[in-house]
Amino acid sequence: MFKFKAFRAIDDRERCERFIKGHADVLRQYGVTKVTSSNNDWAFNPFVYVVTVELQDTGEVVSGLRIHIAHPDYPLPMEQAVSQVDHKIFDLVKEYSTRGTGEVSGLWNSKSISGYGVGAVLLIRAGIAIVSQLQLGSLLALVAEYTLRPSLQKGFEIELGIGNSGTFFYPKLDLVATSIVMKDPYNLPKADAYEREVIQGMRDNLQCTKTEVGPKGEFLVEYDLLISNPDWRKDV
Repeated sequence: MFKFKAFRAIDDRERCERFIKGHADVLRQYGVTKVTSSNNDWAFNPFVYVVTVELQDTGEVVSGLRIHIAHPDYPLPMEQAVSQVDHKIFDLVKEYSTRGTGEVSGLWNSKSISGYGVGAVLLIRAGIAIVSQLQLGSLLALVAEYTLRPSLQKGFEIELGIGNSGTFFYPKLDLVATSIVMKDPYNLPKADAYEREVIQGMRDNLQCTKTEVGPKGEFLVEYDLLISNPDWRKDV
């Protein structure tokens, strides 16, 4: 059984460490061996919220994502990345920040659970579901080609205001990244009807156990998406 857990990064250092270890292990599996501590500054950022996916019996973190809330002292990961090719990203984030905005970042999935649909489907839904607790007016992301379509199904749209109509050759010239935005993360008007219903259902049942169905069949998931410290504005 899998357990989904949502929390503010600085409130659970031990889970952050398990997230970091699991992510580093996955990067090594794909040949990325230079994993520096500077990439993990998010664990000390009071404006970062995390969703981990753990194996219930061992506690091993096998998938996860982060939501970075935009703040002048803590640039979003996409600000740091996109500014290398388009400085308009700073004005774009500033504009969205007037109503509160965040970025979905650092999504990863262990090879050991590939094929269940945990990371590509359930985890993205969970990340969107917790936005209502954070009271964000919008949600941003920078996605690879293979995650664009499922992101659009869940209510994102392409952000045309930066890059070449929202696309970049990043992180290298043979890879295309697309900037996307969710302009109404509460009502999800751009989402497919089914996705909207499922995500709203997760918000109505933040703490529950249910049977999910993926390519490998049925499996149990324990959801604990209730955040104990969702009011990030008190630290602004």
